[in-house]
Amino acid sequence: MNFLPFDVEEWFHSSNFEGVIQQKEWPGYAGRVIPNVRRILEILDQANVKATFFVLGWIAEQFPHLVVEIAQAGHEVGSHGYNHRLIYNQTPEEFRADILRSLNLLKEAGVERVLGYRAPSYTITQRTLWALEILFDLGFRYDSSVFPIRFHDRYGIPEAPRRPYLIKSDFVEFPMTALRILGVSVPIASGAYFRLTPYLITKLAMKWMNGKGFPVTVNIHPWEIDPAQPRIDLPTTSKLRHYTNLDKTEKRLQQLVKDFEFSKLSDGLEIFSQTNCR
Repeated sequence: MNFLPFDVEEWFHSSNFEGVIQQKEWPGYAGRVIPNVRRILEILDQANVKATFFVLGWIAEQFPHLVVEIAQAGHEVGSHGYNHRLIYNQTPEEFRADILRSLNLLKEAGVERVLGYRAPSYTITQRTLWALEILFDLGFRYDSSVFPIRFHDRYGIPEAPRRPYLIKSDFVEFPMTALRILGVSVPIASGAYFRLTPYLITKLAMKWMNGKGFPVTVNIHPWEIDPAQPRIDLPTTSKLRHYTNLDKTEKRLQQLVKDFEFSKLSDGLEIFSQTNCR
């Protein structure tokens, strides 16, 4: 079983703009998330795929009807927090308040229960493991924020398992996908890695992972299918991470859902629970 979650945020919410665009400036930028999400919903509907959408609370607050559209299309709605602050830039108290605000907004938009969480920029790391305890206390059933890789400036827990694993009773981690090459975990398929890597390589890597019994998580942001988004002057690394191959992502997504089967993370949670209760 593979998973295809989407982190529903505006282009200017990306961590690539941290220090360049301030949160107070967000209302001044033209939003593009609605047509991008609707295009993704069309692609998924054509392929008969149901997915998980981790919706930023700020988006749910501004566009509650978009949350309704996602849910009515049969997809799972999860939480992406409220304001896209990296977890290690928050205190535990601030993090809890951020998550509660997100949950309240999703509930107001009609989501009865939120099972899953995705951290901004995968920032569940060794120094923010305390966040998992808070998520559990707030009733979440799973997290999908851990990236089992090394050598990234924002995220990574290199020693973390590469398969879904139990954090504690009734609380599961669905890690991002990493391929082990010569003892080194190499990220594939998610976010910038999906855009930067030629699709054929991604496809072969996914087939190999599936053949070894590994589910693959392909994480995409709606702004990644939008090559017409505004171009902001960024540091070189951030510019490469954000803008590279935006013109190729939509076609790759269309091919991806033809080549592989995908399910909602909540479906994976059910299967994981059944398997581990035998």
